[in-house]
Amino acid sequence: MNKKTILFVTGTRADFGKIKTLMKIVQSESDLFELQCFVTGMHMLQQYGKTYFELAKSGFNDVYHFINQHMNEPMEMVLANTIQGISRYVHEEKPDLIIVHGDRIESLAGAIVGSINNILVAHIEGGERSGTIDELIRHSISKLSHIHFTTNQDAAKRLVQLGEQEENIYVIGSPDIDVMMSDSLPSLEYVYTKYEIKYDTFHLVLFHPVTTECSTIYNQALALVDALNISNDNFIVIYPNNDCGTVDILRAYTKLHNNPRIKLFPSIQFECFLVLIKNTLSLIGNSSAGIHEAPIYGTPTINIGSRQNNRFKTKSIIDCEANKGQILESIQKMSSLNRFEPIQYFGTGNSTHYFEQAIKSEKFWQVNPQKVFVDL
Repeated sequence: MNKKTILFVTGTRADFGKIKTLMKIVQSESDLFELQCFVTGMHMLQQYGKTYFELAKSGFNDVYHFINQHMNEPMEMVLANTIQGISRYVHEEKPDLIIVHGDRIESLAGAIVGSINNILVAHIEGGERSGTIDELIRHSISKLSHIHFTTNQDAAKRLVQLGEQEENIYVIGSPDIDVMMSDSLPSLEYVYTKYEIKYDTFHLVLFHPVTTECSTIYNQALALVDALNISNDNFIVIYPNNDCGTVDILRAYTKLHNNPRIKLFPSIQFECFLVLIKNTLSLIGNSSAGIHEAPIYGTPTINIGSRQNNRFKTKSIIDCEANKGQILESIQKMSSLNRFEPIQYFGTGNSTHYFEQAIKSEKFWQVNPQKVFVDL
């Protein structure tokens, strides 16, 4: 097999954490592959801590940085900017494969550019459901992609329903579970020292805007803030992503600043974030981490509002409205619960192995960039 150039697109702290193990595999097989990284999105924003530094810290050197937005720029403009940036990059560097993850604008841009230029596109974690525009973006990325790495058989079946070819779907699990199950995570003491956390117990809070609910997102965030301020528990709060409505959430968060039981962080390094999930009393908010990662550790989740509607549910996840009373009641309930039985719905920690098997096979590289729709 001729040496192949593989380009990973990353736009957030979250997707980098999920694809990092796959990037390391590509990098380690330097006789077979050349690794390239296109870094953009939240990574490049000062308000979120310029997390592009994490790639260099992880040992990735062939990295291209692209600022695709200003704070509060509309999503369609961010998409257009990112398409332009990736387009110019691939015309210069000519990768053989573009790998994108999840349901973010940056991934959609990578899939658009790849498909239009007859470059193979591989989509990680396609075929999953949620209750917002994220689902539309995720399925759009899948339709623009040629190869799929899914977390489970249910997601693979949905891709077949979308007309994708079964032979191009690889069920590998969620790549971040490889990290979650490894012995390489830092200790809780290290995380406490790094982030100056002094709580004996705490809840972890991560609340993102829902783009179809921008008009009410401030009141939703305010309900959460009021509940946190009333509660006697400790909370570690991480800033939301940069979708429409983020400014309103951050405006509500100003009411948390003088509370000694609450610490706010623009961003937390991925491995440290996993340690916090593993040790928290509960994960509160509407992040996919409450659906994907928390149940892997048996950590309880308080899922607020509609953002994760139609997602996988298990006993460790309780739903509530963005209502101060309901949130406070859920916090009190979760504070007294023991851990739940860990689940394996999203994989068992072998994703890297399955991914490596796939990209080393001749069949993988013989996929026709001219897609056809497969009728059921």
